Amino acid sequence: MPKVIYIEHNGTQHVIEAEIGKSIMQASIDQMLPGILGDCGGNCACATCHGYIDQQWLDKLPPVSEDETMMLEATLDMRPTSRLTCQIYMQPELDGIVVHLPEEQG
Repeated sequence: MPKVIYIEHNGTQHVIEAEIGKSIMQASIDQMLPGILGDCGGNCACATCHGYIDQQWLDKLPPVSEDETMMLEATLDMRPTSRLTCQIYMQPELDGIVVHLPEEQG
């Protein structure tokens, strides 16, 4: 099963397996990882699953939708690598994707 690497703002690293087709937000919630809340249940209606994707993975992700952009603009520290993890669904080519978690979600 492919893996996702989550790195908390303090440097703590978590490596978990994620089912193909499941959002990387849901995979983290299933494992009860700190730093991703997913308050809206993955409906792209909040930004509590905000993460910073390592640059090397950005080209492998689908484009950011208008709804996702609006939610990201409401975060405290939006960056060029910001994404909502509820909008990234695990695929084999994402095995090893690295997601850094913002301090405000820690």
